[in-house]
Formats: sequence, C-alpha cells, structure tokens
Amino acid sequence: MPHRKGCNIIFTLIEQTSIVLILVAVILLMASVWSWTIIIQKTISFRLVRHQVRKFDKIFLSDISLDELYKMVKERSKGPSSLVFATGWAEWEKSKSEKGGSTAGVSSRIERSVDIIIMKEQEKLSYGLAFLATVGSTAPFVGLLGTVWGIKNAFEEIAISQNTNLAIVAPGIAEALVATALGLFAAIPALIFYNKLSVDLDRIVRTLEIFADELSTEFSRELDS
Repeated sequence: MPHRKGCNIIFTLIEQTSIVLILVAVILLMASVWSWTIIIQKTISFRLVRHQVRKFDKIFLSDISLDELYKMVKERSKGPSSLVFATGWAEWEKSKSEKGGSTAGVSSRIERSVDIIIMKEQEKLSYGLAFLATVGSTAPFVGLLGTVWGIKNAFEEIAISQNTNLAIVAPGIAEALVATALGLFAAIPALIFYNKLSVDLDRIVRTLEIFADELSTEFSRELDS
C-alpha cells in the first residue's frame, strides 16, 4: 500500500541519518515549536494589556474622582494601569495617615512605589522574550553544525567507496542542507517577533510611565490643596 511504502521510506531515511543530524533536527524543531508558543501567547497578552491600558486611561482622564476610581479598581482591577494606580493610592493613604512629613517626601515615596510596580510588570511581560532572542541568534549555528557534520559524513562515504559519483553523496549532502534549513526556519520567525514584541513592550512600559507621571501630578495637586 502507498501509505505503508511511505512509512518504510521515512524509517529507512531515519536509520541512514546520522545521530548528530537527528539530534540537531529534534533540537531545532522543539525550539521552533516553543518559539511559536511564546509568540502566540505574547501577541495575545500584549494586545489584551494595550486594551486594558487604553480603557483605564479613558476612565482616568474623565471627570471621575480619585476616590471613585479607587473604588472601581478595588471592585474589578484589570491591567497594569489599575495596579499602578492602586499602588500609588495605597502609598497616598499611608502618607495621609502619617502625621507630619514634607510634600516632597510623600511624592517621592509614591513615585518610588509606582516605579517598582512598573518594573515588576515589565519583567513579567518580558518573560519568554529572552528565549526568542536566543533562538534567533543560535539556531542558524546549530543548523550549520548539522550541515558540516552531514558533509563530513558524505566525504567519508566517498573515501570508503572510492567513488565520486554524485548519486552516492547526494543523499548525505541533502540531509546536511536540511539542517541549515531547519536552523533558518527556527531563527527567522524568532528574530522577527523578538524585535516586534520588544518594541510593543517598550511602548506599553512608556505608556505606564506617562500614566505614572500623570498620577503623581494628581497626587501633588491633592497635597497642595
């Protein structure tokens, strides 16, 4: 049957392929699958975060008071902007309960608390991007290792058989070139999406930093009043 013949051909090719080439192919395929998993997860996650940030910014810039906004956040806190606001408000409440203390000191504590939260959110959102960078930079070399090894085996077959006929070495060279193709197949998407997701992350963090500045301004007005 054609299906059985196809399986036999595949098993024959695997048996004839060097263990190093098989190991290289498995590593590159696993790296590619894991990279695409990170890419899809981060794309969805970043899109959700951007939507949450835009939605919260609209509420913050409306006529709603900070007290009402905090009650709203406390009931249904979603997104990093809500977390930044809640952190700043918590420090604000602590500062109000304290007796004495300069305005500059209160503002400084609020800013530090908010900056820490932004850094934590940045670290959480950036998880997995380092793996994409690693795959993008190393996968071509892993594929090249498989190619060099396959070509070495092809030349060894020439030496053993004492025959330079292309039909003898062509399968080995083809297997070697497949390793390079797999390396590029894993590296190119990982590198492209690493750059894209890094830019998206920088924009999200920049938006949070701008919001933190706006929040500090609001708290300063409250302190002055």
